[in-house]
Amino acid sequence: MYVVKSPLSDDDLKTVADALQGTLVDLVDLSLVAKQIHWNVVGPRFRSIHLQLDEVVDTARQHTDTVAERASTLGVSPDARAATVAASSGIGDVPEGWVKDVDAVGTLVDALGAVITRMRERVQATDEPDPVTQDLFIQITADLEKHHWMFQAENG
Repeated sequence: MYVVKSPLSDDDLKTVADALQGTLVDLVDLSLVAKQIHWNVVGPRFRSIHLQLDEVVDTARQHTDTVAERASTLGVSPDARAATVAASSGIGDVPEGWVKDVDAVGTLVDALGAVITRMRERVQATDEPDPVTQDLFIQITADLEKHHWMFQAENG
């Protein structure tokens, strides 16, 4: 059922909808991963990493809402239910329990890298069908790449 009618063709809408849904799932999971590590990080760099993780959470949550609203704008119902996120996120497993600061950084580098890889694919996929969504994806990717760089520098 479409309550809102998209200006995109059906084929273009399918491509864009899949890209938006995948982005929504990845961003929700990224915020959960960063918060989980935020609560469990230990070690000499606890404070700086703890605070840096909240920056990732804030970025992911801000973009999550933008992505969900873009989907709704195009007549696509966004789905960020826990089961959906668990079934389709591109982020690997997160360690259970306390996480040493160096391992926390490595986990975030990997998680951000996985999401960035998928985001770059979505940037390409939305080039022709919807430059507006592509522009949104470009900004998200830039923000995630900045976090990725900063976490990589932690363990440089």
